Amino acid sequence: MIKALPLLDKNVLVPRSREQAKSFSKLVEEYGGIPVEIPLIAFRPLEKNQYFDACLSRLERYDWIIFTSNTTVETFFSFVKAEAKLPKIAVIGKRTEAALKEKAVPVEFVPSVYVAETFVEEFNPYVHEGSRVLLPKGNLARDYIGLSLAKAGAEVDEVVIYENYLPEESRRKLAEALSRRQLDILTFTSPSTVDHLMAVVRENGLLEQLNGCIIGCIGPVTEKRLREYGLPIHASPKQYTVKEMLKSLAEFLEEQGPSLTDAIGQKKRSSDHN
Repeated sequence: MIKALPLLDKNVLVPRSREQAKSFSKLVEEYGGIPVEIPLIAFRPLEKNQYFDACLSRLERYDWIIFTSNTTVETFFSFVKAEAKLPKIAVIGKRTEAALKEKAVPVEFVPSVYVAETFVEEFNPYVHEGSRVLLPKGNLARDYIGLSLAKAGAEVDEVVIYENYLPEESRRKLAEALSRRQLDILTFTSPSTVDHLMAVVRENGLLEQLNGCIIGCIGPVTEKRLREYGLPIHASPKQYTVKEMLKSLAEFLEEQGPSLTDAIGQKKRSSDHN
């Protein structure tokens, strides 16, 4: 059990969109950290989405809808009323399930582990030859679920309903914070957050400024992306939630002891003089 405030006085990057940052920042503060909200990812629905319109027109023909994120849920129901007649629903993750429960939409299937591979393994018994599945997703989502279910004989309609992007304001704020070494802990919640941060790093020649930053992430796919960039990973919990990631970061800092805290403090003092 964590005894003190291991994130005390440490600036923690909160990469979530403004709508999702509040609960993340509150957890950082509970550990004594200072949340620095710079959304590394934002979402916008696709306009004039004729394929999605066609899928919605035959909604009653589907056996399942699969939601892989709460963003997908919110975007989907911005086009479809919650009281609409829906097929059975499967989700990945507690936050996605919670987003549906808030709309009083029942969820039939949630995997034991919130990754695509486990989802497919555990969901396969629920589909058969000819099962009709609607899979709404973002523009950067993996194809793994759709391809795997199609191999199992399901008829899968994968439709991109939103795109994710890095806001221009975040690009500027991130470059400034990194150049001044104002971030002690970097957290990543998806591969896209890694890609967007590294795009800013490379555009501004800020790779050296990442030295000394503590890095935490959620999930094996995000972890893989960090390794592809050659970045260290100090905390990657087995449960893929922000709460567990921050807990793991806190435990890592406690294990490192005062020497790491002193090094972070020295980095801050150095940046203040620059």
